[in-house]
Amino acid sequence: MSSFYRDNADLQFYVERWIDWEPLARLTEQGFRHAEGFGDAAEATQFYRDILEMVGEFVAEEVAPHAAAIDRQGLTLKDGEVVFPPQLEAIFKKIKDLELHGMCLPRELGGMNAPLLLYMLSSELLARADVSVMTHHGFHGGMAMAMLLFSINEGTTTWDQATGTIAKTRFEDFIREIGRGDAWGCMDITEPDAGSDMSALRARGEQDEAGQWTVTGQKIFITSGHGKYHFVIARTEPAPARSDDPMAGLKGLSMFLVPTYRDTGKGKSAKRERLATVERLEEKLGHHGSATCTIAFDRTPALLVGQRGEGFKHMLTLMNNARIGVGFESIGLCEAAIRMAEAYAAERPSMGKTIDRHEMIADYLDEMRTDVAGLRAMAVHGAYCEEMAHKTRLYRLLTMAPGSLEAKRSERDKQRWTRRSRRVTPLLKYLAAEKAVEMARRAVQIHGGVGYTTEYGAEKLLRDAMVMPIYEGTSQIQALMAMKDKLSAIMKNPQRFLRDVAQARWRSLSARDPLERRLARVQVLSLAAQQHLITKTAVDKLRSATRRPLPEWSQAVLKDWNPKRDFAYAMLHAERLTRLLADEMIGELLWEQAQRFPERRDLLDRHLERAEPRARWLHEEITTTGDRLIARLADASPSDVARTA
Repeated sequence: MSSFYRDNADLQFYVERWIDWEPLARLTEQGFRHAEGFGDAAEATQFYRDILEMVGEFVAEEVAPHAAAIDRQGLTLKDGEVVFPPQLEAIFKKIKDLELHGMCLPRELGGMNAPLLLYMLSSELLARADVSVMTHHGFHGGMAMAMLLFSINEGTTTWDQATGTIAKTRFEDFIREIGRGDAWGCMDITEPDAGSDMSALRARGEQDEAGQWTVTGQKIFITSGHGKYHFVIARTEPAPARSDDPMAGLKGLSMFLVPTYRDTGKGKSAKRERLATVERLEEKLGHHGSATCTIAFDRTPALLVGQRGEGFKHMLTLMNNARIGVGFESIGLCEAAIRMAEAYAAERPSMGKTIDRHEMIADYLDEMRTDVAGLRAMAVHGAYCEEMAHKTRLYRLLTMAPGSLEAKRSERDKQRWTRRSRRVTPLLKYLAAEKAVEMARRAVQIHGGVGYTTEYGAEKLLRDAMVMPIYEGTSQIQALMAMKDKLSAIMKNPQRFLRDVAQARWRSLSARDPLERRLARVQVLSLAAQQHLITKTAVDKLRSATRRPLPEWSQAVLKDWNPKRDFAYAMLHAERLTRLLADEMIGELLWEQAQRFPERRDLLDRHLERAEPRARWLHEEITTTGDRLIARLADASPSDVARTA
């Protein structure tokens, strides 16, 4: 029996040898204690392996063979309801029978109480089989866990102190329904003319005299938007008419949990009352088995999550996990592209040998293998850090007295995990999404003419990959986030940055291990690019301050910062910096692995072989280009720029 887990040695390395399951399993079990919980981490870890074995076999045998048929048939909208093709219905019935939707839910809510990291790893396996199935599956258990997390954060979950189990949680009926596979959720953010600019959102949340909330407005591009439970971002406070603060419009947003229909009766007497309307099912380039909907709310009853005005904060909680999820989804698609390209190249003869023996094709395949291993290193690291941050906080809330020394130590641990997760998340989402497109295109190219036909499936991978750099935050948004975090950190602690520069330079010359020296050279180039960007930004800011009266210089330089104006040069180079930061991070993670497992040295060597010249090129572009374009943008009106672009 084939298995997408057993045939992947790199993935097995993380599960069997690299991931430190003990603290994660301990926090997971102690956070949601239960009489049926595992006795120790070893017992829990074996269960996690068993789950991946089961998922690996299921997706290879029951999902992958039907991906092409699902892609051809697609979905339909009939009488306001989305209809799945038979193969997709059958797959989700089997997922329901396997109880995978409740994988991460606590046992007292009907789940398996597995770590979210296990769900992410299984997502890679699902995505390798078909990204449409993986995407829709993600809006089951993930949304149920979000309901529980939001309830804990707002204080509407109570605990049985004797057993440590959940006594009551606000959305319990919804969570159980999703865990059974009888419903799912989604998140509704995007609106017409308000994509990445959330400050322009117009959907309204309104409260009546009795204190009940309703939501009115239209949301577009909603993945799995035909689901029952929608996390909706809507405006409860008026947006400022004009403001130099680009974040000002975000302060009036709130989050709501909105059930969009009610089912009554059973069998032939079953009826569905729609509380919100599915107006449109998008016809897309790819992801034909995943519903992308337009939803209209018209004074639809809604439940406020947390406090009014906290919508943007709650959205970030959802998006951080979603972006890591897209990282694993992209890796699954990359793995599919590699396997498809390798299999075809090994069988296709040309000029006396199979094309995998031709130098250029061999180089393509080697680079694809190296890249996907680096992406997986980032993804596992990011998912682990994000989950440890959340569960460290949860354990503190449940077991520690506020203000105690133990609680303060736990908060420091949580902040450390959060910093690590925040560093990797935009890099992972950016690079994994971009590499999914690149590898899918290479798979088409390696197939040659037949790659352009539907016979082999390479073109499907490319169509499916094209959305990865767009949804859950575009690649450009990820690059701007990574750039902003890096430059902000330098501005907050320049002494630490200069110390990092000095240490990297020293290691690049004196480290005993040649791989460490090579890694340090990449780090030196990355730090030099960052130093150039922050220096350029500061010089430009100081130059603009000199145009004002002398008494205003201090205010202009130290306080009056406008991200859209003052970081223009850094924004221009944000994607280049992000690629450089990602190469640096992958090198650091693989170096850490190589120190414990010498067999990983070859992978680090292959990564550095490509990362070193790439880092030199990116550093050169960042430090020598951009002035001409920035000057033209600064001098020209928007209409002038459009005419001359």
